[in-house]
Amino acid sequence: MFQPRSIQSSMTIRDKIMSMDYILLVSILLLGIISMFAMYSTDGGKFNYHTKSHILRFGIFFIMFLIVSLFQIRFWYQTSTLLYLGFFILLLGVKYFGLTSSGSQRWLNFYFMNLQPSELMKIGLILFLAKYYHRISTQDVNKIKFLFLPVVALVAPVLLVVAQPDLGTSILIALGGITVSWLAGVRVKFFAYASILFISLTPIAIAFLKPYQKARILTFLNPDRDPLGAGYQIIQSKIAIGSGGLFGKGFLNGSQSYLDYLPEKHTDFIFTLFSEEFGFVGSLFILILYSVIIMRLINIGDVTRSSYGKLYCYSFATAFFIYVAVNMGMVLGLLPIVGAPLPIMSYGGSSMMAIMLGLGIAMSCKIYKDTPVN
Repeated sequence: MFQPRSIQSSMTIRDKIMSMDYILLVSILLLGIISMFAMYSTDGGKFNYHTKSHILRFGIFFIMFLIVSLFQIRFWYQTSTLLYLGFFILLLGVKYFGLTSSGSQRWLNFYFMNLQPSELMKIGLILFLAKYYHRISTQDVNKIKFLFLPVVALVAPVLLVVAQPDLGTSILIALGGITVSWLAGVRVKFFAYASILFISLTPIAIAFLKPYQKARILTFLNPDRDPLGAGYQIIQSKIAIGSGGLFGKGFLNGSQSYLDYLPEKHTDFIFTLFSEEFGFVGSLFILILYSVIIMRLINIGDVTRSSYGKLYCYSFATAFFIYVAVNMGMVLGLLPIVGAPLPIMSYGGSSMMAIMLGLGIAMSCKIYKDTPVN
């Protein structure tokens, strides 16, 4: 029983590097390189602020990803609660000391960067719940007294993020927490009860929505109701994607992007710009890269020994899929615009930091796949 632990603890740096999942590593690198070219395109083919900043951030956070992966999975297990509490405290800090931009109070100023703690909470909640469910028996998972803490741990940060207001990120945080609970074995009936409660409270929730949030929902249902206002962004996005055709208009030749018809093309709508320039074939390649990353995360969950590692990898893989699906569904007009960045591709330091942290912990599960946690 203790032999795997002694083997793992005596691993050299070379052993750890050789134990990495190189398919996952290369996929992340490829996606990062593609994102740099996409960002270069958003800056009009010049090395302006967004391009330089994105390249610097990807370089820093990729190194962070490698460093994080070298820490034993037991370390991440032991610090899961502390990380969650730390991210929660940062969320509380946003409420009292946060920076306000475009009517939302979401960021903390750390001089070297403006940090959005809600992005980190996406990972923090998964870590906390994975540890919690690892520590209780499968027989206790569905007992009411053992469901209380996961519900509080999920609802508390979601309410703080909703108050910022940031409805999109709050939904993604909630979906991440729900995913962990479902994979841990929580019965479907509890999710059904929660769904009924959510639906019954929807009319009250709508009353508290900001005017722009209501406009986004109405625009999703009918973009043509305000083609020059609330519906402008999604209409231009669909025009850009459709005009890309099979092979696209070519690098730096996207008319919707270059003529500034497409707002926010460096953040949530980066996929739109890429699709216009590289068409269906280029978009399919991006989808394949994301699919490979998700499949490798699932594979790591399959081979890792600890239930904590399995639960984390499966949950993070599902959450990663949701992040990609929500962003692409949003820019295609299949979902309301909720401000969900495309992992690694979109401009934004907090989002990239959170994703690379999550990927690094998953890689740690691969390197230390035979290490038990307790």
